[in-house]
Amino acid sequence: MRPDGWHLTHDLEGFLARAGDFLASRPALHTVPLTVTDGLRGRGLHVYGDEAPVFGVLVEEGQVAAVCLHTPPYPLNVTPLTEEQADALAERLASAGHPLPGVSGESDTAAAFATVWRRRTGAQIAVQQRQRLYRLGELTVAEPVPEGSPRVATGAHRAQLMRWFEEFGESIGEAGLQDSGGWADSRISHGGAVFWEAPDGTPVSMASRTPEVAGQIRVNAVYTPKGLRGRGYAGAVTVEVSRAALASGAREVLLFTDLANPTSNGLYQRIGYRAVADFAVYAFGERVA
Repeated sequence: MRPDGWHLTHDLEGFLARAGDFLASRPALHTVPLTVTDGLRGRGLHVYGDEAPVFGVLVEEGQVAAVCLHTPPYPLNVTPLTEEQADALAERLASAGHPLPGVSGESDTAAAFATVWRRRTGAQIAVQQRQRLYRLGELTVAEPVPEGSPRVATGAHRAQLMRWFEEFGESIGEAGLQDSGGWADSRISHGGAVFWEAPDGTPVSMASRTPEVAGQIRVNAVYTPKGLRGRGYAGAVTVEVSRAALASGAREVLLFTDLANPTSNGLYQRIGYRAVADFAVYAFGERVA
């Protein structure tokens, strides 16, 4: 049995052997570490960049109490922590000289970690985004349904998926953080990207879903080009990708929204998504002189 405290490792399989049951115990709140580690297993440890990911497990009284993972260049991701647990993690990472661009997690946890990270390192902190995690209840078609129909993306659509994923990344401030070709290939491999097509077959919107892990699937990368917004395409394609997630047998279908976007939050609630918890992303800047 490992002693109590935070344990850091680069060993993904060892991390999952230790923390897998803990992550699966709360699949909605743990959706990000579940899907990220699943992606790392399937696509390789360097799918997000050249720097090796770091995984952390907090042991308390011989049991896993929390986990963290850092896949540079993304922020550190943490499961819910108390202030004391957040402080211990910040001390462990700071003492190891581990640089962080930011932190993401449940709102109180992210705020607590950002505060102690600033105190321990002198880094500047700023809220980058406030998010809400939603879980699908009863799926409802958004009316009116726009003209057109859904189409599951295949290899023939790879270039379109790549281009729109890059535009999506730019729109949310994550341009270039993930290889668009690898992302497109991963979605195509499990039929996880859907287009809404106009009657003439032209794609006008897209949405994707992660593979099922621990009974949960997360809808993401919902994107409509600027000139085509406001016509109901995003709602239609989100309904279709959500329907596919349910048909695959997922017990929970989830998605995150940016709380600064009332349009998307209203849309997802209209088609049956219900709030689970609020999350936040903090960016860390240079040390204050």
